[in-house]
Amino acid sequence: MTVTVNTVSAEGFRHSVQIDEHELFADVPQSVGGEGTAPEPHDYFDAALGACKALTLKMYAKKKDIPLTGVTVEVKRDNTEEQKGKYALHVKLTLKGVLTDAQRDELHRVADRCPVHKLMTSTEVSIETHLSEGAFSQ
Repeated sequence: MTVTVNTVSAEGFRHSVQIDEHELFADVPQSVGGEGTAPEPHDYFDAALGACKALTLKMYAKKKDIPLTGVTVEVKRDNTEEQKGKYALHVKLTLKGVLTDAQRDELHRVADRCPVHKLMTSTEVSIETHLSEGAFSQ
């Protein structure tokens, strides 16, 4: 899987984000010079966590025959200290369905074991950026 990001227009900050057959867009808020026409990259980072928790819970509940009918995940960020190396995400889970307290507790524990949560909190991520050969301008 390759993610390809391309500038939409030379004047603005809007970019297309191609992930396999899916096309998304990214922009920056008007407050920093963008048009605010799409989520900014931090939004996608936060959304990845929320989506992973919801999908993980639905898959786990199906596998364990837990009567979970739906999940709402709200992710709020506190990035006021990001420049100091601190980025806090606050997650609120709403579990839907007729669930026992034990099932709710089990699902709560499982939510923190979703792959993106683990990636964000316990994995060393390395990033190598290379300039393509024969770069050209348009």
